[in-house]
Amino acid sequence: MSPPIEEILADYDWQPELVERISYRDVATPIKIHPPNPAWPQIFLGIRNRIIAALGETALSVNHVGSTSVPGLSAKDIIDIDLVVQDSTDESAYVKALESAGFNFLLRERHWHEHRFFYTSAPQAINLHVWGPDCAEVARHQIFRQRLLGHPGDLAMYAECKDVAARETREDGGDMNEYTARKTEVIKKILRNAFVQLGYISGNEGY
Repeated sequence: MSPPIEEILADYDWQPELVERISYRDVATPIKIHPPNPAWPQIFLGIRNRIIAALGETALSVNHVGSTSVPGLSAKDIIDIDLVVQDSTDESAYVKALESAGFNFLLRERHWHEHRFFYTSAPQAINLHVWGPDCAEVARHQIFRQRLLGHPGDLAMYAECKDVAARETREDGGDMNEYTARKTEVIKKILRNAFVQLGYISGNEGY
């Protein structure tokens, strides 16, 4: 069962006051874009096996997302992963197991698809997102990735955007939130292209 289209089309409204902070990253995340690394998919598979070994059947799906999942795309050297569990609000089903596997529980976002976020910096930096079934944000991640895989123009546009955003953020002494904000308009443009292609909106509709 897929999430409703209107949920997939809905933008995330960042509301930091609603984020429940559990802990903090042990090291600062460098805002540095690396050339495409053909080893990233293989690194993901090792992490996937680690997650499945920790959670067993609790892990309904473990998917590689983000820039390191797209061959030929430059990226920060961080593996982004979407983990889907039966109920992300049932933290007893997965938090201790993930912590035992080396992931640090950083934050809880009840207002945003009951998102939970984990991170580890060594030996490989990993952003681990935990969601429940039929989550619109998981669908958006896959739609964005598939658009980049199939459309070189959008891929090139996003690669340039990332380079510029990283450089400007470093020059301004900004943080990861500012880097992400600088990419927002290009991300929305690429998603709009994907939504038109999928028939979710017409070519005349704004997004």
